[in-house]
Amino acid sequence: MMTRRDLSRALAAGAAAALLPGTAVAQDLPRARNVVLVHGLFADGSCWSEVIPKLQAAGLNVTSVQNPLTTFEDAVASAKRVLARQEGTTVLVGHSFSGMIVTEAGVDPKVSALVYVAARAPDAGEDYTALAKTYPTPPASAGIVFDGDEGRLGEAAFLKDFAGDLPADKARVLFAVQQPFHKALLAGKTTQAAWRSKPSFYAVSTEDRTIDPELERFMAKRMNARTVELKASHLSLISQPQAVADLILEAAGHRHGHP
Repeated sequence: MMTRRDLSRALAAGAAAALLPGTAVAQDLPRARNVVLVHGLFADGSCWSEVIPKLQAAGLNVTSVQNPLTTFEDAVASAKRVLARQEGTTVLVGHSFSGMIVTEAGVDPKVSALVYVAARAPDAGEDYTALAKTYPTPPASAGIVFDGDEGRLGEAAFLKDFAGDLPADKARVLFAVQQPFHKALLAGKTTQAAWRSKPSFYAVSTEDRTIDPELERFMAKRMNARTVELKASHLSLISQPQAVADLILEAAGHRHGHP
C-alpha cells in the first residue's frame, strides 16, 4: 500500500517531469529495437566492443558507425546512412565529439532517445569551442599533434589523459588503432539540437581529462538529461561498460537498465 510519503514523492516526481520535458522516464519510453553507436576523436567503431555484447544480449540490434572524422557534414551523413537502415525505434548514442553528431542527426523520427557518454552536447548553432573555453582546459588538449591537416593524440597523452583508468597494455592497443581527424571536422556546427525534443541520457566521467567534468555536468543539466556519474576516464565505455550499457538499456525502454 502506498504511504502518504510515497504518494508525495510520486506527485513531486511527476510534477518535475512535467516541468522538464527533456527528462526521460524509462517506463514512458517506447521499447527500442535498435541502438546506433557513434565514436568520437582518437578512436574507431571498435571502441564500443565492451558495450555491444551487453546490448545484444538484451535482444537489441546494434550497429557501430565508422565515423569518417573528415568533416562534420561527412560524419553526420555517415550516421544518417546507418539510421536509414534501421527498422523501427532506435536509440542513438554518442561518445565524446560524436555527441555533436547525435545532437544533429537525432531529430530523425526513428530516434526514440539520445544517450551522451562523456560527450559534447551543443545547442543549435552554438560554438562548442567557445563554450568549452569558459571551463578549464582539459590536459588532453595539450597532447594533440598534427601532421599537416590530420590530428591525433600523442601516446603519452592518450595513455594518461584519454584512457587513464585502463590497463596500460589495453590502452596501447587502443592507441595503435586510433583514427586521425581532419582539422576541418572541428569547424563544424550543429544546425539543430535533438535533445530539445527527445528524451536524453548522459553519463558524466568524473575523472575525465579530455572534456572537463563540470562542462559535462552543465550540458547534461541544460538538456534535463537522466544523468549518471561514473568514476571513470574519458573512456568509461571501456572501463565501465556495464554502467554505460545499463544507461543505454534504460534509454531503450528497459526499466532500470535490465531486459
